Amino acid sequence: MLYLVPTPIGNLEDITLRAIKILKSVDLILAEDTRTTGVLLKHLEIKKPLASFHIHNEHQKLADYIRQMKEGRNVALVSDAGTPAISDPGFLLVREALKEEIEIQCLPGPTAFVPALVVSGFSTDRFLFEGFIPQKKGRQTKLKQITQYDCTTILYESPHRIIRLLEELVALGESERKISISREISKMFEQTVRGTVSEVLLHFQTKPPKGEFVVCLAAR
Repeated sequence: MLYLVPTPIGNLEDITLRAIKILKSVDLILAEDTRTTGVLLKHLEIKKPLASFHIHNEHQKLADYIRQMKEGRNVALVSDAGTPAISDPGFLLVREALKEEIEIQCLPGPTAFVPALVVSGFSTDRFLFEGFIPQKKGRQTKLKQITQYDCTTILYESPHRIIRLLEELVALGESERKISISREISKMFEQTVRGTVSEVLLHFQTKPPKGEFVVCLAAR
């Protein structure tokens, strides 16, 4: 059995009772970063074998973890925060497990873009999740495409590139487009800044951005 177990995106109390039960029962926990997951397991008083599974080693380690599950071990996959495979490692493992007819369960739980979308005030009946867009090649093409969407668009962005993103949207003629940016969701300094692209750009130019960001862009 392969379990995909969402972990808190901020407040450790966001873990579900079922997630705790699964993490206590499995034979092995695969973590994006064993140090980060180690902190969570210590908080939950869970002692289980822990191994790494991330973007830099997933191709090399995939066959071994599939073999262990085929031999009868129950494995849980977690990311540093949120639901595995959503802008995080997991897709390759799920695809290979399905090929090998290994049973898979994905637990419901935290995903950063959902609360950011809900508090944006933008339409939620249709939306498009883009995750992290390209940093270099193809970035401008993707941004131009996004500005044409007739539904709410959701992006993930780092604090180092959030101002650049807003400046790029202004350069594309989107200074008056409505935007909502949430950061540090479920943490002590959670914040959502709403307004036009130019207004939100001014905010972050005067108050240096910190934390991980979820960007919601209103429909065209």
